[in-house]
Amino acid sequence: MALKATIFKAELQIADMDRHYYHDHSLTFAQHPSETDERMMVRLLAFALNADDALAFGKGLSTEDEPALWQKDLTGAIDLWIEVGTPDEREIRKACGRAKQVIVYSYGGRTAELWRQQNRDKLERLKNLSVINLPGAATQALVKLARRAMQLQCTIQDGQIWLADDHDQVELNPLTLKSAESPEC
Repeated sequence: MALKATIFKAELQIADMDRHYYHDHSLTFAQHPSETDERMMVRLLAFALNADDALAFGKGLSTEDEPALWQKDLTGAIDLWIEVGTPDEREIRKACGRAKQVIVYSYGGRTAELWRQQNRDKLERLKNLSVINLPGAATQALVKLARRAMQLQCTIQDGQIWLADDHDQVELNPLTLKSAESPEC
């Protein structure tokens, strides 16, 4: 018998001073049976960092042609494709061909560093790709915020991120490993 996904709900208050985005989101999303709490919380963090009314969670790990998160325009064209972890380089290339912008939030400490070293040259060629590394200790600390029903506050200022509930707070200092090139006007 196949295991079923676990449903999570989050009330997420975002104060992003870097983007001047201040909004509350009521989110419902699924955790695939093989997905760790750390990966799930990194997906939630990626939502907060790119929050928009059109941003949506993908169907999950079992669906190959969908990212962790994506944002489509009214015509169905993909504006933003977001992956978390250390995705296969071929999948990233395919995503860069389908979306205007692709962001990978890597995490996992040494694993993320090895992934970066192995794929650096191939990823550098992708003009619409950004790669942001999240420190391993901080993403592991996000797990203590994971609950089936969450009320979280996310503050983003000067590139620093604070994610908190009533009991715990996690500070993250992401490192941009690769920035997408600005589209020419």
